[in-house]
Amino acid sequence: MELRHLRYFLALAEELHYGRAAQRLSITQPPLSLNIQQLEASVGTPLFVRNSRGVALTAAGQAFVPAARAALDQVARASREAREVAQGVRGHLQVGFAGTVLYRGLTPILRRFAQEHPSLRLSLREMSSSDQLTELLHDRLDAGFVHTARVPPGCSQILVSRQGFVACLPAGHALARRRTLALGQLAGEPFVLIDREVSPDYHDRLIALCAEHGLEPDTRVALQHWLSVVAAVSQGLGVSLVPEAMRQVGLPGVVFVPLAGDVPVYDTHCLWKTEREAPALAAFLGAVRGIAPALESQL
Repeated sequence: MELRHLRYFLALAEELHYGRAAQRLSITQPPLSLNIQQLEASVGTPLFVRNSRGVALTAAGQAFVPAARAALDQVARASREAREVAQGVRGHLQVGFAGTVLYRGLTPILRRFAQEHPSLRLSLREMSSSDQLTELLHDRLDAGFVHTARVPPGCSQILVSRQGFVACLPAGHALARRRTLALGQLAGEPFVLIDREVSPDYHDRLIALCAEHGLEPDTRVALQHWLSVVAAVSQGLGVSLVPEAMRQVGLPGVVFVPLAGDVPVYDTHCLWKTEREAPALAAFLGAVRGIAPALESQL
């Protein structure tokens, strides 16, 4: 049974006249009759009967009409969806992101993408940078927003934003009212830091920066998310160095003080596997490129 058999069957079922059905299909009557015979042989029962008044559907033919229409409609929908996916107007993307991107760039990117491509769907997954790299390499993510300079071979990147680090202190801390703060002034303080397994690049950079200022952080608490770090500081568990975007979290009991001197830069990159050529991914990367320059210039 082929699709043309169903189209020919429905034309004859609606016209109940071989001549009119053939004309509607832009064919002659013999091929129409042959295709109807082939369809009946495939189904295993007559679908039409000829009588003195012309052509009529058998009971089996009447039952076959809705099924034939549904099959052709399903094929038409599948073909339309395939074309739209190929054109980048329909599809589904898996996108990973590190938590701080919520406060520095992700929202305007998502808003622009939704406006420009309303039929494309996104599933967002909050993950550490290291986990995102693993998922990208195993094709379980289409793109990811990471904080790392370690771009794996075969991946491409867009610099989304740059921001500095600031000191994060409990509101009642003796240094909380300072306009700027030298790192050395935090000597002897208990530190709350992001776990090295979550963001090894920035963990190591911060430790190295502290060492340059004669400071060896006394890390009392290591957490999985920057928001958790800020929350721990607000509860008086220690001090920290956090990306500037964390000022936006609005937690009470915590203050952010700019650092004096050279401040390390916290970069956010959008990564994807270079070989992936899905039109939906290209559309998403277009939204990223449209927003990224304005974010990068905010440093």
